[in-house]
Amino acid sequence: MRANFTQLYLHYVWATWDRLPLITPDIQKLVYAAIIKECEQLKCTVIAVGGIEDHVHLLTGFPVTVSVSELIKQIKGSSSHFITHEVKPGDFFKWQGSYAAFTVSHDAINSVANYIRNQANHHQQKSLISTWELNLPGDLKGD
Repeated sequence: MRANFTQLYLHYVWATWDRLPLITPDIQKLVYAAIIKECEQLKCTVIAVGGIEDHVHLLTGFPVTVSVSELIKQIKGSSSHFITHEVKPGDFFKWQGSYAAFTVSHDAINSVANYIRNQANHHQQKSLISTWELNLPGDLKGD
């Protein structure tokens, strides 16, 4: 093989400050668009993004040119800045400092992506919590 080949997928979960319902319906698509835009800047392929009022799930093809912590720092920072400076200046919007990240096998991409895209339904129905969410850091548990 003459060129490097990687096939890495990560599922990230992070929450709003104090789990406040800050991702309101009027800004949800804008928040997701800001996340996608930053991922593209970092050469990260977005497969799915979703969530509810107090947290976000993101599934990406992960580049080897950036670390997990740097990617999350950039995504959270740029999206928060966009919301507080362009979408709702003067309103409070902030992500909490922690996050969770899980590797995803190629075979599981579709099921994880569907889970992410259907977050609102899962939370309304209080349906089964997937195994990758059972070991989240304390304030993310039960997403």
